[in-house]
Amino acid sequence: MILDTVFIEGLHTRAVIGVYEWEKEIWQDLVFDIEMEHDNRVPAMDDDLSKTLDYEAISNAIIEFCRTKQFELIETLAERLCAQLIEVFNLTTITMTLRKPGAVPAARAVGVKIRRTA
Repeated sequence: MILDTVFIEGLHTRAVIGVYEWEKEIWQDLVFDIEMEHDNRVPAMDDDLSKTLDYEAISNAIIEFCRTKQFELIETLAERLCAQLIEVFNLTTITMTLRKPGAVPAARAVGVKIRRTA
């Protein structure tokens, strides 16, 4: 099977996340890059949105997840979010880069990159 990539790059959202007590009381910036494998020939045949990965719906799901969940670790957020996206959007493979820009003042960003399959 040929699998193409549908991606979302530089998705900004905010979350309450961190291990320190002060972090549990503030909203912090997060930036996501997402790559999802998908056979794009299927939706391209009919020009049919319902047969593709709807990146707007996926983006909204990521933003909502971050606004309604609270974790100490970005590793936990990434794992749980990937699991939810795989389930809800019937993904076969997802690669997620999650950056927390303000975590280390001397660095532009720190974060994690994970790849998960269904």
